[in-house]
Amino acid sequence: MGAQRELRSGRDLLDGVVVPLVTAMSAPGRPAAGLMDRLLERLAAAGVDALMLFGSNGEGPVLPLDAAAAFATRVVARWRAITGADGRITAAISGVGTDEAIARGRVLVSTGVDAVVACPPLFFAHRPDELVAHYDALKVLRVPVIAYNNPRYTGNPITPEVLTRLLGLEHVVGVKESSGDLATLSRFAGVVAAREDFGLSQGNERAMVDGLLAGAHGVTPGIANFAPAVAVATVAAVRQSRTDHAAGLQRLAAELAGIHRIRPGVPTTKAVLDLLGLIPPHAAAPFLPCDDADRAAIRAHLWEHRRHLIDGDRLGGGARPAESGGGRS
Repeated sequence: MGAQRELRSGRDLLDGVVVPLVTAMSAPGRPAAGLMDRLLERLAAAGVDALMLFGSNGEGPVLPLDAAAAFATRVVARWRAITGADGRITAAISGVGTDEAIARGRVLVSTGVDAVVACPPLFFAHRPDELVAHYDALKVLRVPVIAYNNPRYTGNPITPEVLTRLLGLEHVVGVKESSGDLATLSRFAGVVAAREDFGLSQGNERAMVDGLLAGAHGVTPGIANFAPAVAVATVAAVRQSRTDHAAGLQRLAAELAGIHRIRPGVPTTKAVLDLLGLIPPHAAAPFLPCDDADRAAIRAHLWEHRRHLIDGDRLGGGARPAESGGGRS
């Protein structure tokens, strides 16, 4: 983070719609920030509030650190050129151990991000006190830290009890709840209420409305990469108490997320963005791109909803797709 940037609260950093941004690549495993310009412009025009780099949608754990840093430096500068100097942007960090997370954090902080979104340590199972010690050690980064609860990938859940202890660490300012368990999010909401500046984001795009009603301050939905207006409208509808409209938007978001029933994961999101002419479909190894059958099924799935997508009239060339069997079973 630049020396002159003011430290932001977790409520500020996680408010509204945070896009868990994909990482455009010029070839498999080669991040290319210059390919992001049009997507960044469309996201800003849709009214999203912030970006998060290098989460699961951004392939952070499989990217070489030097390549990630070069990508982040360019994207941070471009995002703030589009949205203004106060444009919010964070970067996710992870590592098998605390030292690795700190090393990644130091480099990514130097790119100008406002905060780091830190996973628990990967691979080994850890006790609650070890998880708290991990987050305590991240204070050396001298930027706000957001805890990232994603036990599907880390194997180390942040429980409400651990979160309660994290509230005692001044530099930990929020939590991104991506377990998909609404009961956990509801308990998190009760915990974070004890600290006015502490933010809570719902990471489950299929339950944005329920998450916001349960007490989340914002959402971080993967579909916002290609349908940001849906996420923005959902948050607005909940805040305006337009219950029926919010429910309809949530059904739409769940239908858009149904692309991951064809093939789950990053290659599917990148296939959508490629079909929209926004970025190439390349991902980092060992990810492989969607094949022609999957791409046809994805396009057919999204066709009736194309008006909700960024540049949806360009979806796969614009012609109505042939009937699809829905991809592989």
